[in-house]
Amino acid sequence: MTATARFPRASANRRFAMRVLTVAVLSLLPALALAKQSDRQQPMDYVAKSTEAFNAPNTVTTLKGSVKITQGSLLISGDLARIYLDADTQIARVVVTGNPAHIQQLDDSGNLMTGDATTLDYDNIHGIAVLSGHAVVKQQGRGQFEGDKLTYNTATSQITGEASGDGLVHGVFLPKPKPAAAPSGAATPAPASSAPAQEHH
Repeated sequence: MTATARFPRASANRRFAMRVLTVAVLSLLPALALAKQSDRQQPMDYVAKSTEAFNAPNTVTTLKGSVKITQGSLLISGDLARIYLDADTQIARVVVTGNPAHIQQLDDSGNLMTGDATTLDYDNIHGIAVLSGHAVVKQQGRGQFEGDKLTYNTATSQITGEASGDGLVHGVFLPKPKPAAAPSGAATPAPASSAPAQEHH
């Protein structure tokens, strides 16, 4: 984990800049599994109370009310969503607001990643989710991260966190579970007898 340092005697400009933004890059262990790679090859479905939909290059579809967007194991939900299509009519970006906006996805090992924030900006081309406003990202069995802004890269499992003002990014790495120990008091098998067998005449 790396973070910007704080220098009490820094210049006024530097102190101001540091109050505006504190950045921590949380590079997760290489052993972390990646988000389910097959998800981005699946169709993207949505439900909402109302929609203004377009299926043309460089257009924006707006969804309102109880929005749920699914693509394989990926689920995005919130109150309002905008789906941006690029020049090739591919889904380039999904921006969701809510109380909270929510994202979840399985990795290739079946572990769940969840994220909540006021605003979620998901780059569907590169698999990067930017969560802004009281952002929390949890990785099942691995840890939890909180900040004003968290960027989660589904391709590398890297999280970049930002905190404004004098706030801090908070992260917790969970220890890897150890194999269960043998129960104490278990009976130890008696060693085989080494005495020679007696012959009976």
